Amino acid sequence: MIIGASGGIGSAVAQEAERRGAAVTGLSRSRDGLDVTDEASVERVLGALDGPFDLIFVATGALVVNGHAPEKAFSSVTFDGFADQFAVNAIGPALVLKHALRLLPKDRRAVFAALSARVGSIGDNRIGGWHAYRAAKAALNQILHGAAIEMGRTHKQAICVALHPGTVETPFTSDFAGRHKTVPAEDAAKDLLDVVGCLSREASGGFYDYSGAEIPW
Repeated sequence: MIIGASGGIGSAVAQEAERRGAAVTGLSRSRDGLDVTDEASVERVLGALDGPFDLIFVATGALVVNGHAPEKAFSSVTFDGFADQFAVNAIGPALVLKHALRLLPKDRRAVFAALSARVGSIGDNRIGGWHAYRAAKAALNQILHGAAIEMGRTHKQAICVALHPGTVETPFTSDFAGRHKTVPAEDAAKDLLDVVGCLSREASGGFYDYSGAEIPW
């Protein structure tokens, strides 16, 4: 299952998974009315599905929400900007996990993965800025880490991780990539699915990049 399957990374992951022979269920707001910031919507769409799914991949997220762009200085911080970032980038994936957990098998390996971002790493933050987006992604990492502990009690072979895809060439990043090296969405999708395929049970609760390297919290 790919949540956010109409987006740049989500659609590429769905296509790559199909190329590898997987049966893919792709869900998005534009096609299915799945709004991760509206729990009733999440419950309605996911509640209509029957599992199990061996992979649930949350590819939703946004840098600019309701006109609030990443802040260049702390003086630009606003309540609405923070609230909107948390709604989309932290609370949304948490709601997906809440209502999708029943769709993961309990008798075999399964993976719940959500797109995070290296800028959500507190230990790796050396330049500041982007305060609301960074904080929302850091919150997402904590949510997934806590969820992994709980999932270990009910889904003993399940893996729950945060993944950093790199700076991917999508409309999502077009105005913000700057001097950062970018990769096509198709390449990012291959890398991300390779990482998902290699994760061990011991990796659950971790934060990894597109090469499988662990990122500091």
